[in-house]
Amino acid sequence: MDWQAHRRDAHAQGKTQEFLRQIVYGGNDGIVTTFAIVAGFAGAAADGVAQIGGIAVLVFGLANLFADAVSMGLGEYLSARSEHDLYRARRQSELREIARNPEQERMELFEILRQRGLPAGEADTTTAILSRHPEIMADLMMTYEFGMQDPEEENPAINGLFTFMSFVVFGAIPLVPYFLFDPTDRTFVLSVGSTLCALIALGLLRFSATRERITRSVGETVLVGAVCAVVAFGVGWVVGG
Repeated sequence: MDWQAHRRDAHAQGKTQEFLRQIVYGGNDGIVTTFAIVAGFAGAAADGVAQIGGIAVLVFGLANLFADAVSMGLGEYLSARSEHDLYRARRQSELREIARNPEQERMELFEILRQRGLPAGEADTTTAILSRHPEIMADLMMTYEFGMQDPEEENPAINGLFTFMSFVVFGAIPLVPYFLFDPTDRTFVLSVGSTLCALIALGLLRFSATRERITRSVGETVLVGAVCAVVAFGVGWVVGG
């Protein structure tokens, strides 16, 4: 019973990490995309953000937000579907090779096991056992020969939905001050602050998913967003100035 509970907990944690990956990357693109619009408008305003008007910022920001969110969500869905199809096709090909040329495939598996650190005798014994189970042998070959993991537990539609929702939720944050206040320089500063908070929160989510160093997870996320914002502001300033 304890083993079954542990297995369920481990599986649940794996799914949580999977969805966090969609949230982190969808959210990061959403924040950067939307704040690039805000920063670009701010840079283009010769006398400040107030010259542009909040409606323009919101219209362009929201249009870009939802268009890119749909693109990201569908892109994630199609990418996952393609990964599934490729894995299945490659695995079927490997099973045919095992049936057609078993000795060659056994030699390949033996070499793989040796490279993974098994002594020659144990590698030979393991190969002999696995060669009687082509399905398991094919799974091992997919992992160690082709570097491909079985994607069957992933749901492309759910992955795409999480990417879309994350893009929209996080990407809307830089626009919130323009919903609440008149488009002044102060509003732009509030947008910068809210964007920074969103990037920090996203970095913390990345840390919880990857368990990298927290300074690296947060620092890299904020740095990427800051670079994109500076570029967008600079382009707007050059074009609009």
